[in-house]
Amino acid sequence: MDAARARKLADRISQIVAEMLERRIKDPRLGFVTVTEARLTNDLREATVFYTVLGTDAERADTAMALASATGVIRSEVGRQIGLRHTPSLAFVADALPDSAQRIEELVTQARNADAELARSREGAVPAGDPDPYRKPADADAEFDDEDDEDDLGG
Repeated sequence: MDAARARKLADRISQIVAEMLERRIKDPRLGFVTVTEARLTNDLREATVFYTVLGTDAERADTAMALASATGVIRSEVGRQIGLRHTPSLAFVADALPDSAQRIEELVTQARNADAELARSREGAVPAGDPDPYRKPADADAEFDDEDDEDDLGG
């Protein structure tokens, strides 16, 4: 099957699932769910729906159980609206992207704080050593004077 068609159908499935969760599924265990993405296999037999839940770990677990119990109703509605010969099976997977994004934000904040601390420690600091650390050649006249001294010594 064409990958572009599978992507379009996956987008349509994510829209249908989001509408179903918003309007028709009335499970009290269902928390504040956002459908982030749906992926469909190229043979159009299996769909994976990724979702996020705003709340605690217990609310996330309750939402996962509510989605598992509503899978049949959602699948039948997907099949009715899409009109394929074979309705794809649905699997709901909690999206790890928000957790990863939060971890990245924490790391960026930590790096900013470390940079700010380093900038504070550098205020008023002066470089150690000479202001010009590079060696400069001695005067050319001084080199010739040294050679003359060696000749005077009998060398």
